[in-house]
Amino acid sequence: MGVNKIILVGRLGADPEMRYAQSGKAVTKFRVATTTGWGESEKTDWHNVITFGKVAENCGKYLNKGRQVYVEGRVSYRKWQKEDGTSQWFTDILANEVQFIGERGAGGGGGGGGGGGGGDHGGGDHGGGDHGGGDHGGGDHGGGDH
Repeated sequence: MGVNKIILVGRLGADPEMRYAQSGKAVTKFRVATTTGWGESEKTDWHNVITFGKVAENCGKYLNKGRQVYVEGRVSYRKWQKEDGTSQWFTDILANEVQFIGERGAGGGGGGGGGGGGGDHGGGDHGGGDHGGGDHGGGDHGGGDH
């Protein structure tokens, strides 16, 4: 048995994009920036986060650019065939929990917030949006509730 779990704390780089899959479940995508190091060695990484169901609805409703979030989920890798026939790999975080921390808006300290929990990954589609091309993998991304 293996473990595939990731935790991120960072800020949204843009407002989230929410849509509904053919199954009727909400799917929300957003990018989270995490920064490590100091001064000249500072490095920012960008993470593609995808949420499903009620978590996705809450993210689409309450998150916005600059908001600080705690994200918990698993790493997923997928390959996309480009028009020129070459393949490109994408790394996504399939989040089953998103907590809103800091203030709404460009966020600072203080506050807190709910959102997230649950983590229903079943039945959504996993594609489209920024990474081109429709339904990815036909549905289940984790075997139900976590």
